[in-house]
Amino acid sequence: MDAHEPPPAEGAAPVDPPPASASEPASEPVSEPVSEPASDAATAAAHAPAEAQRPSRPRRFVRAGWEWAKTVSLAILLFVVSRSFLVEPFKIPSGSMEGTLLVGDFLLVNKLLYGADVPFLHTRLPAVRDPQLGDVVVFQWPEDPTKNFVKRLVGMPGDTVEMREGRLIRNHVAQQEVYASRRDIDFDPATDDFRWQRDFLAPGVDARRYHPSRNNWGPLVVPPEHYFMLGDNRDNSLDSRYWGFVADSLVRGSPILVYYSYAPDSGQSLDWLTRVRWQRLGEWIR
Repeated sequence: MDAHEPPPAEGAAPVDPPPASASEPASEPVSEPVSEPASDAATAAAHAPAEAQRPSRPRRFVRAGWEWAKTVSLAILLFVVSRSFLVEPFKIPSGSMEGTLLVGDFLLVNKLLYGADVPFLHTRLPAVRDPQLGDVVVFQWPEDPTKNFVKRLVGMPGDTVEMREGRLIRNHVAQQEVYASRRDIDFDPATDDFRWQRDFLAPGVDARRYHPSRNNWGPLVVPPEHYFMLGDNRDNSLDSRYWGFVADSLVRGSPILVYYSYAPDSGQSLDWLTRVRWQRLGEWIR
C-alpha cells in the first residue's frame, strides 16, 4: 500500500484493479486447432500388421502366374526362332554315313549356312555360302519331303558324274575319297531303281544299251540347281544313285557336331543311358 493512500475503511468493498491501458491489450485465451478424427479405414490401415497390407493371396497367385507365363512364352519363342533360323537337332537313323556318322548320333545342324527357311512366308534368308563339294548336307528327301536325309555332296550343277567298280569319277577324273567306305565290293546289284538315270545320260551314251548297277553307272550330267548326293557307306546307302538329284530348294543345312551319341541295342530298354559313346560327344563333323 502506498504511504500516501489512506487505508480502506472497514467493511468497504475491495477496489477492482484499474483497466489495462490501450497500449497493453488484454490477452485472450488461444484455442489450439482441433484435428479432424481419422477415418476408420485409415486408422485400421495404419495399425494393421505388414502382412495385412500385402496383396491378397489370389492376387499374388495371379501375378505369379502371369510372370511364369511370360517366362515360358519367351523361352518357347527363343526355341522356335533358334530352331527355325539357327540350329536344329537331327538323329542318325541308319548306317548310310558310317565312317563319318554312326547310328545313334545326335547332331546339331547349322541352318544359317545355306539360308534358313522363313516359316509361313515360303522364302529363305540369304545364305552364308552355297553348298560345296565334299559338304555333309541335310536335305529333304525328294520322294518324300517330310523326311530328312544326310549325305555327302559329290556332284555340282553341270558336273558329269559316274562310277566304275565302286570308284567315283567326276568330270572324267577319279576322286580320292578318304571318307568313303567299301566292304562288299563284289556284290553289285542292278535294280529298276536306276532306270531314272537314262534321262540324264551324258551326250553320246546310248540309253538302249545302258544297264546301270550300284557300283557301275553313268556318266550322268547334273542339271542346273541340283546336286548329286552319296552316302559315305557306299555299300549300304539309299542315295542319288537310286532316286535322283536333290534340288537346291530342298537343302536344309550342314551338321556341325555330335552333341550326343549312343550305341542302340534293342535288348536294352535304357541303352541310351548305358551305351553312351562318350568319345564322340562334341566331335566336329567333316
